Amino acid sequence: MGGVEAFTQNAARGLAAKGHDVCVVTNDTNSCGTGYFSEDSFDVLRLPCFPLVNGRLPIPKKNAEWRSLVKELGSRHVDGVLVNARFYPHSLLGVRMAKQWGVTPVVLDHGSAYLSFSNPVLDPIVRFYEHAITSRVKSYDPAFYGISAKSAEWLKNFGIEARGVIPNAIDAQDYVASASDRDFRSELSLSQNAFVVAFVGRLIPEKGIPALVEVSQSPEIKNRGIVFVIAGEGPLKDQVKAAEGPTLRYVGRLGQPDVAALFKQSNLLCLPSRSEGFSTTLLEAAACGCPALVTDVGGARELIPDESYGTILPSMSSHEILDSILEFSSNPQLLVGQSTNTFSFVESNCSWKATVNKLEVALHSGDAL
Repeated sequence: MGGVEAFTQNAARGLAAKGHDVCVVTNDTNSCGTGYFSEDSFDVLRLPCFPLVNGRLPIPKKNAEWRSLVKELGSRHVDGVLVNARFYPHSLLGVRMAKQWGVTPVVLDHGSAYLSFSNPVLDPIVRFYEHAITSRVKSYDPAFYGISAKSAEWLKNFGIEARGVIPNAIDAQDYVASASDRDFRSELSLSQNAFVVAFVGRLIPEKGIPALVEVSQSPEIKNRGIVFVIAGEGPLKDQVKAAEGPTLRYVGRLGQPDVAALFKQSNLLCLPSRSEGFSTTLLEAAACGCPALVTDVGGARELIPDESYGTILPSMSSHEILDSILEFSSNPQLLVGQSTNTFSFVESNCSWKATVNKLEVALHSGDAL
């Protein structure tokens, strides 16, 4: 799951725990099966789709089954609709259904930059598409919110004034307690003195994967005993695997317990993304006491207000990443205070209880938070 999926799952659990009847409507992008399913304390409806661009742009497959499932969904009694992201055909279905039910939908934006495929021909087309579909979603007069202050500010590029922020969250102590017993240093034959830099996420250009691979091959990285451990899947998987060696280890896609274990054993999270809403990975690392080196996107500055909480990169460039990592490997004591401060921050300010309460208010009233 990515960040939006994790947010949806936790928000659904939180709303269900407060006594609400919750149904998550999504696309069958991974061929899990279409129709209704029961997951935890809520229902999941997966609709038929064409999973274009490796599933990143699911297009509705409006066959007889799709029409039947949507008709059945429309017959339900619904008091509130949350639409995660504003630029998918699925987003448009959400606001249309809300109109049918007579409720004001809440559209929660999870980005802070335009969608990008790092393709000079495709990206302008995608930008045009993003404006066009956002305009159609706006025509249903939803209540817009941002997952972070940065996301709320980004909505102004589409002529949208966000009503507030419904932030991403984590229950820090529960997350740490969920960590598996996997010993990654032992599995990967790393010494206890090795300086481990972790990355967890989609292996796509906008996550800074090419820069991470480039930095990992630097002679200075090898000489310092620094090792990048990369976890995830995506279209750049082959590029990552081709770079495997003493300074880069690829561990594939990990479940949440293993991700927590990896962060507990890492010295630093490096997340040089071009765009984030409020990175779930950033929250997970903070909960495990793993300081972060991140670009100034999404909720980075909300979690890292100054250098005592983490490090904000000036850019995604490989030399900026390299310089920062070399400095930390030479002065690891700099990370000790960041580890303590970020854990304290997420424990006190980033609970799911608080986020679900804000979401509940928005769904019930549409008023600004």
